Amino acid sequence: MSESASPAPGSNPAPGTSAEPGSGSGSRPNPARGEDGKSLRLERFLPYRLSILANRISSTLARAYAETFDLTIPEWRVMAVLGRFAPLTANAICEATQMDKVTVSRAVQRLERARRIERTTDAADRRRVLLRLSADGLDVYGRIAPLALDYEERLIADLTPEERDALVLLIDRLTDMAARTEV
Repeated sequence: MSESASPAPGSNPAPGTSAEPGSGSGSRPNPARGEDGKSLRLERFLPYRLSILANRISSTLARAYAETFDLTIPEWRVMAVLGRFAPLTANAICEATQMDKVTVSRAVQRLERARRIERTTDAADRRRVLLRLSADGLDVYGRIAPLALDYEERLIADLTPEERDALVLLIDRLTDMAARTEV
């Protein structure tokens, strides 16, 4: 992202500052500069922008899932992964969702109490516990999935088919690069 680019649509500089260093009464020079002399412009910083986007999407979905299904986002993620790939171990759920073990454990416990998932012992390895959606969990999953797909469709409605394909490709590439890139 070029340093001279304007702020992203919908992005706002931090309170008391302006988008351009040195402009406006509340601004101050940005001391965060890379070796190439470019300054860190938060409103153009890709990790920050992706985080803001993910938070906006998650909070919209969280409200809908909480109001209608009494589910948190981590619980929905566990259910979604089990709806697609069950049976799975808790560790496999952590890997698939990129959530930490504590978050997955709490979501699994709450889903078990709500009788939306069930545990079984792996017949091939009696030490392994496998998780799958219960009948009630499958019912809830079957009602949420169309809502999630409808939300996704509305979110990308203004994108052309080519832009949609490019977005998927770019997200895949960034995901791969993030997995192999260290700070």
